[in-house]
Amino acid sequence: MRAIILKLCVLAFFLTACFPVLAIEPADSNAVTLPNAKAAVITCNGMIDDGLYSSIKRRADIAIADGATYLIFEISTYGGLVKSADDISKYLILELSQKAHTVAFVTTEAISAGAMISVSCQDIIMKPNTTIGDCAPIQMGEKLEGVEREKVESFIRATFQRAAEANNYPPALLESMVSRHKKIYRIKNTVSGEFEFFEEEKMPSDTNSFSLESKELIISENEILTLTAAKAKEYGIARAVAADVDEGLAFFETRDNVDFGTDILRLEPNWSEQLVRKLNHPSVTSILFMIGLLGVYIEFKTPGLGLPGLVAVICFTILFGSRFLVGLATWWEMAVFFLGIVLLLVEIFVIPGFGVAGIAGIFCILVGMFAILVPNRPDELPWPRYDFGDVQWQILERGVWAFCFGFAGFVVLAYILAKYLPNTGPFRGLLLSPAQRRPKMDISITSPPASQRKTVNVGDSGTAVTELRPAGEAKFADCVVDVVAEGVFIEKNQKVIITEIHGNRVVVKVAGNPKE
Repeated sequence: MRAIILKLCVLAFFLTACFPVLAIEPADSNAVTLPNAKAAVITCNGMIDDGLYSSIKRRADIAIADGATYLIFEISTYGGLVKSADDISKYLILELSQKAHTVAFVTTEAISAGAMISVSCQDIIMKPNTTIGDCAPIQMGEKLEGVEREKVESFIRATFQRAAEANNYPPALLESMVSRHKKIYRIKNTVSGEFEFFEEEKMPSDTNSFSLESKELIISENEILTLTAAKAKEYGIARAVAADVDEGLAFFETRDNVDFGTDILRLEPNWSEQLVRKLNHPSVTSILFMIGLLGVYIEFKTPGLGLPGLVAVICFTILFGSRFLVGLATWWEMAVFFLGIVLLLVEIFVIPGFGVAGIAGIFCILVGMFAILVPNRPDELPWPRYDFGDVQWQILERGVWAFCFGFAGFVVLAYILAKYLPNTGPFRGLLLSPAQRRPKMDISITSPPASQRKTVNVGDSGTAVTELRPAGEAKFADCVVDVVAEGVFIEKNQKVIITEIHGNRVVVKVAGNPKE
């Protein structure tokens, strides 16, 4: 019995070791549960700037906190600022890829900086008939040449090389989106059966591993690579061509063996992010500039500080603040502009005449206004250099036109205010009416009789009945008149003489003055 039991135990152990499937195989082999995954869609439309960079970071953090494992970035852009695109690229490769799987979904076009962002994602999918590429930097609408071009391109090429290495895209093709002097061939690797891409000067020489006879020229010299969705998929840049997000997710479910379910999170920019970017539209810039100038004009034409000055401050603050938030203005440009405002106010209200402070104030204002039209770092001069698709020059041109239209609108409205509104119904008193100079003035007197009308004329002599510092009262015959001293303060009981009459303003000076 002991021998039989021992043999049975050995047999059972042998069967378990050799055929483990028999012990663990489920009754229904088709009931395999796929691991769950969650997708979030983040839209990236319009010009690429610091505002978009901040928005992407905010929305990605929300998606990660909600448990998203796939982040789908919907790309639709013709490009933008190099600095902002590079910041987004580094964020996607160095930080976000460690937390979730990143996917660029090109819905219309991913040109220039848009291509840089797309290749910085781990996968690219594209809608049919969309495009990607064309990342060559240009300056002032002209081609960069020689060392200057190489200096610019080397940085951008390095960014694309980083993306190619991180996300397994063909490096030669990505570099040809930046540099136009590259001739790229596609050659079949006979060992792996896959196609590979090489620059002409880096062609392989091993005829046993590569089919050099059937090499295919993809792009020649003096061309910048731009691909349609079909070509991008054929060359291994796009992983798939999908009509919408659902079709793209179905591709990943099959490839990665995951299940997204039906809960797809979609994250759009919030109202404040959209508002800040819309405030930089040329039409809005023009209106803000016009209203700001009009507020300053009305404030200077009315006594004291009031609502027009406050409106001007609000308009210029919005104008500069919105550009600062999207990377189009730096702190020193705002400081120079407001320094110019302070100097101009000092010149007008503190220092008599118009001199150094006024000229310096106007110069600082002009420098500040021009500087915010050029996207530059704080340590760079505010002058367009280079960018994707000539973006800096486009921004400068739009900004100049916006300011020109705003100034033209200000001139028209200021003319209307000065000519019509002071004498029109509810607008009476909005501006001070210009005083008319005349040789005499009818006045109401307070000495006998009260209702009697008297007249004072230029050249009449009288006596100061109060101190004139510079305003006060003076008596001419039986008339006591409100007067203003000319140039110096006049003590009580001094003899005075009328030198000018402007409307209700009577100007006097000390009688017997050598200037009389």
